[in-house]
Amino acid sequence: MWPPARTAAALEAWAGRFEGRRTPAAKIHLTLAFLGAAAPEKALAAAGKVRGTRHEIPIDKVHYWRHNKILWVGPRTTPAALASLVEALQLELFRAEYILERRPYAAHVTLARSAPPPRELAPLPEVEWPVSEFSLVRSLTSSKASVYEIVARFPL
Repeated sequence: MWPPARTAAALEAWAGRFEGRRTPAAKIHLTLAFLGAAAPEKALAAAGKVRGTRHEIPIDKVHYWRHNKILWVGPRTTPAALASLVEALQLELFRAEYILERRPYAAHVTLARSAPPPRELAPLPEVEWPVSEFSLVRSLTSSKASVYEIVARFPL
């Protein structure tokens, strides 16, 4: 899921006060399911079967994962509509024979990688993240950078 441009810009600016490899605004997103290297045909069919409702994603929590040096933000509590959407999508992907992570879904938006532990976490900016669709995205990597390419959009 992609935030509105002004939300992504506000989150990128907020993350600018921290060290590490920061996520540029154009790449700020919330992942629903990670498929790894996979042909998109079965994922397109699976995602096309999913129904969800429009909702908002509150960005009211900031956290640092020491084990992989990631600074992230997200909702303090996953909204019911988001949890239902993730569950429905993961079920359809499982039916399409994708192997997904078994750990519980944690709605998070990575803002910095390879980040040292922050001395303090500044208050988050107040942002709006309305959700009216989700996307199937392909990650293309090169020696210079990675690029996200939207394969298909699925309205809610």
